[in-house]
Amino acid sequence: MSARRIAVIGDGKMGKTIADMAKARGWTVTTILGEKENPDGSGITRESLKGADVAVEFTEPKSAVRNIKACVAAGCPVVVGTTGWYDDLASVSADVARGNGAMLWAANFSIGIQIMLDLARRAGALVADLEGWDARIVETHHTEKKDAPSGTAIVIEQETRAALGREIPIESVRTGTVPGTHELIFDSKPEQLRIIHDVRDRSVFAAGALAAADWLVGKRGVFTMRDFLTGIGGQ
Repeated sequence: MSARRIAVIGDGKMGKTIADMAKARGWTVTTILGEKENPDGSGITRESLKGADVAVEFTEPKSAVRNIKACVAAGCPVVVGTTGWYDDLASVSADVARGNGAMLWAANFSIGIQIMLDLARRAGALVADLEGWDARIVETHHTEKKDAPSGTAIVIEQETRAALGREIPIESVRTGTVPGTHELIFDSKPEQLRIIHDVRDRSVFAAGALAAADWLVGKRGVFTMRDFLTGIGGQ
């Protein structure tokens, strides 16, 4: 992984974790822009990013769209970890394309979740041909998480539904300090199958975001973690 100059947008738990990990890996953190420094995305400019090669954005759903557009306008590739803004994904992606910018978005940056999504597609396809099987998703996060269901749960549902052929209910639990647990459950009368991803430490998200940020530098377009993991994507 190359030594990069990175701007961190968002000074919450994830923003601080990313900044600390980036410094530990020899990267230069050019700036950390919290809500005070960046009201409504107005604090993101070419000057305020201070020559960053890439920005990583972990804020709140209401702020993400403006932050992404500001990064594109400033000519800075951006990795987006905020969830809950995906109703605007199509329009934001169009803005990135018009601005000849680069964005990589993900509901979850852990490698384990990417494997779980693959398993969800395969399991959904198998269960689709069986009688008497139901499916549901249970996601559990800390009490401070703003969106429910989580972005990760929504993506798991979408991937499974595409193979299963029907919508899957999602149950959201907010309790304690749980970093994130997602369960995809297939039920029949005599048996049950559970696919579970359990995050033990939020540093897994920071590590994935930094790896994605390093990969994104020099590219143009809109990407996901699947693109990063498979090496797909051009300049």
